[in-house]
Amino acid sequence: MNVTLAVKQYISKMIESSGPGMKVLLMDKETTSIVSVVYTQSEILQKEVYLFERIDSQSRDNMKHLKAICFLRPTKENVQHLIQELRRPKYSVYFIYFSNVISKSEIKALAEADEQEVVAEVQEFYGDFIAVNPHLFSLNLQGVARGRSWEPSMLSRCTQGLTSVLLALKKCPMIRYQLSSDMSKRLAESVKQIITKEYELFDFRKTEVPPLLLILDRSDDAITPLLNQWTYQAMVHELMGLNNNRIDLSRVPGISRDLKEVVLSAENDEFYANNLYLNFGEIGTNIKNLMEDFQKKKPKDQQKLESISDMKAFVDNYPQFKKMSGTVSKHVTVVGELSRLVSERQLMEVSEVEQELSCQNDHGNAQQSVRRLLQNPRLSELDAVRLVMLYALRYERHSSSVLPALMDELSRRGVSERHRRMVKSVVEYGGKRVRGSDLIEATDAVAITKQFFKGLKGVENVYTQHKPLIHDTLDQLIKGRLKDSQFPYLGPSSLRDRPQDIVVFMIGGATYEEALTVYNLNRNTPGVRIVLGGSSIHNTKSFLEEVMSATGHSGERAQGSGRHGSRR
Repeated sequence: MNVTLAVKQYISKMIESSGPGMKVLLMDKETTSIVSVVYTQSEILQKEVYLFERIDSQSRDNMKHLKAICFLRPTKENVQHLIQELRRPKYSVYFIYFSNVISKSEIKALAEADEQEVVAEVQEFYGDFIAVNPHLFSLNLQGVARGRSWEPSMLSRCTQGLTSVLLALKKCPMIRYQLSSDMSKRLAESVKQIITKEYELFDFRKTEVPPLLLILDRSDDAITPLLNQWTYQAMVHELMGLNNNRIDLSRVPGISRDLKEVVLSAENDEFYANNLYLNFGEIGTNIKNLMEDFQKKKPKDQQKLESISDMKAFVDNYPQFKKMSGTVSKHVTVVGELSRLVSERQLMEVSEVEQELSCQNDHGNAQQSVRRLLQNPRLSELDAVRLVMLYALRYERHSSSVLPALMDELSRRGVSERHRRMVKSVVEYGGKRVRGSDLIEATDAVAITKQFFKGLKGVENVYTQHKPLIHDTLDQLIKGRLKDSQFPYLGPSSLRDRPQDIVVFMIGGATYEEALTVYNLNRNTPGVRIVLGGSSIHNTKSFLEEVMSATGHSGERAQGSGRHGSRR
């Protein structure tokens, strides 16, 4: 159950199938992202792929000495581009791979265009998703909902993405969905339809306990994507934005040219892989150790190059040294910038109040804490609005709610009307009326005691008390206690045993905090393997765009491409 490995194996297979010789990799906008997240350019260069081109580029030269490996989504546009390409081929031979199911009629159209017989192979390789971490995938879609319903093109694209993950992992699952969300039911039915239609593709070896697909809706937990984060990957995404493993550092004061955009990939960056889920304090210590290690290994000019053997040792070690030097400067820059932002925006104080709002049930304290922070001139507009949103979600129906007074305070601070409107939108998107779960009220004494003890565990945990709703949902699922009345099975059959292989999909986007929850559940629950996916991976800014789009307050949205193919 490793989505990164699944995509890497598909790409390796494509390149190997074309045999020896120089190659060009022809992709579209989406498959470029799919490939770049799991492979670096230098890794692919070692496999004799010397050129990377876009199928929609008009300015490509004729290069008959190159073999073309085409990795494309099966969209109408891509099929049209391929037809044009095959009528006037620029390369000697074409190996065509679609990232999802393609229809017979489109295969026929390609065959008719191939008058010069340059196509050696057409296959389906189901890498139709972004493999972010081994247990985390995204479809990079923003704005999937209109109100409580699907944006039609997005339903189609999510179905394709999800069925491709199942095919890549070789799973034919039973499906459960969140009953309170019509979108969850629609997606469950749409995925089931493809599994039924393409039954030959899903004919995998039966396991003792069938795999399970669980479909959830972001609106059931609007609190998690609003919180500041304190583990490395989540924090980078929250404060700087991780886009296909890339961070834009061009706005960092005094940044050098070669660090304006950096890649953070656990696949080929050992420090990042080891620190992905550690908290900010631990990362600081580890950066210091990395620096000291680097200082020890750094070649000392005078003593190093006195003899030929010294020079040889230096040359042998130089690539490794250069790589280490790049790793050190990259992480020192990233952690330095995180540190600057934490201090500039006073995020430790902000985060403490966020955690109090999301985990504790003391209205008097909460409203005082929020009011106190709103008086702070150094609080950023986003952080001010985020605190009021958390208050609004937490104490939505409290008899002594001070929300109108907090909204007035936002006006006095000069917070833009657009941001103020978002408070109402977030409650509309994920408030009590919408939720199917008990996100907030700890009703029974046991739950309240549990929360109380969670708060007592020590001050060092004050920033990480919050557990996403998905933690309880998966915990109940693994123990066989998840209620059918809230998460029914699609169809007549149900699991008698505890599930072992679980794919969870979050409509409206997952978060890195939820990915951390899944990582920990995988580590601490022997025999259970969970993969989490989302229509996107959110930080607070992208989540608020999603909310505004769903509640009809947003002019702009990401275009979703995608169309259902049918047969092999």
